[in-house]
Amino acid sequence: MEQNQDSSLFGLSIDPTSKNHLAEAAKWAKFLAIIGFIMCALIVIIGIFAGSIFATLTSTRYNRFEGETDVSTQGLETAMAVVYILIAVLYFFPCLFLFQFATKMKAALFSNDQNTLNTSFQNLKKTFRYVGVLTIIVLAFYLILLLIALAGSSVSR
Repeated sequence: MEQNQDSSLFGLSIDPTSKNHLAEAAKWAKFLAIIGFIMCALIVIIGIFAGSIFATLTSTRYNRFEGETDVSTQGLETAMAVVYILIAVLYFFPCLFLFQFATKMKAALFSNDQNTLNTSFQNLKKTFRYVGVLTIIVLAFYLILLLIALAGSSVSR
């Protein structure tokens, strides 16, 4: 039995209208990816300076005497910096996958290369998978925090 060697799946193909939609989607994806890279850089910069910003805010508000330092806030300053940098790293990867989708899609549409088109869609799949898994993790984390808060409120009564 011979398989149908038709290059389109179930009779679907990329016609000029689809090609225009994909080209426009690639432009927007590239724009969003570049904005995402800029935001990652800003988050890292904020993370690096978060400790000093937090120290300045807490020293003027909570210290009664000049020269007095609150040792307990130093760990919080470092934790804030680490959290900001971790957020930037987590945000970097979907931006990278989206950028790769956009560049590969533009190249595939220009050269009519099926392998490049497949790689482009693979990067789009990676973007959605990464964001989806991250969303599940965040929702699970929120659920755990909610359960801890409910348990804490029932114990304090």
